[in-house]
Amino acid sequence: MTRPNTYVGINNDVRGAMTTIGKIVRDAWVFELIPETETCEGWNQGQIDNLLDKVNTEWDKYGCMVSQLPETLLERHQRIHGKAIEEAKAAGWSGELETVDDK
Repeated sequence: MTRPNTYVGINNDVRGAMTTIGKIVRDAWVFELIPETETCEGWNQGQIDNLLDKVNTEWDKYGCMVSQLPETLLERHQRIHGKAIEEAKAAGWSGELETVDDK
């Protein structure tokens, strides 16, 4: 199976977009690096990497901890990620794949 050259977009991503790129996109929404209407569909790896660098720069400001986000960012984070988790669970995602190596 060959990997696609571009990202399928957060609305078309597998496992309810509970993927590495899906999380990058949602964090970019939290930090308002891209509008919440931007799904990143059709973006190439370079564009995703550039977005990741920007997201990481923002997280570094808060020690990479949700608990350190200012109130407005915390509320946006909870709204965006909370909705994504609800939708992913409704689509059958359980989070087990993310913790397989933790056992």
